[in-house]
Amino acid sequence: MTGKPLPSCEFNSGELLLRLDVLVAADINAIGPLVERVMEIVRDMKCAEGKDFEIEMALREALANAIVHGAKHDTSKNVQLCVACDEARGMLIVVRDPGEGFNPQSVPSPVLGQNLFSEHGRGIFLINQLMDEVRFERGGTEIRMKKA
Repeated sequence: MTGKPLPSCEFNSGELLLRLDVLVAADINAIGPLVERVMEIVRDMKCAEGKDFEIEMALREALANAIVHGAKHDTSKNVQLCVACDEARGMLIVVRDPGEGFNPQSVPSPVLGQNLFSEHGRGIFLINQLMDEVRFERGGTEIRMKKA
């Protein structure tokens, strides 16, 4: 992956229960095994206990968006994942893709009008519903999600 290295996860590194940095090929088949591995670690470390479902779903959606829309299924490209956890502030998940980015406000609501019948376009909506805080940075090529 080109560009700057992943910035700090915004947590005091001395208090982290977990910090995981991963580069994964932009292959949709990599999502399941990666999410399972991350969630196993998250559960073992007791990060955001009782919020596993929300974290897992948001992580799956963010990785799928990065691979499908950001990297356009090009397995020669990588998607970057950073997961951090501390007891006081919960989980921070960062997913970064090599794409051109997008404006999140331009994504139509999947719960309005004809969009209700669409078979896609719900990822960002779900992420916003599942996580406590969601921010898009780097022109839409990076999503930062927090779950307390």
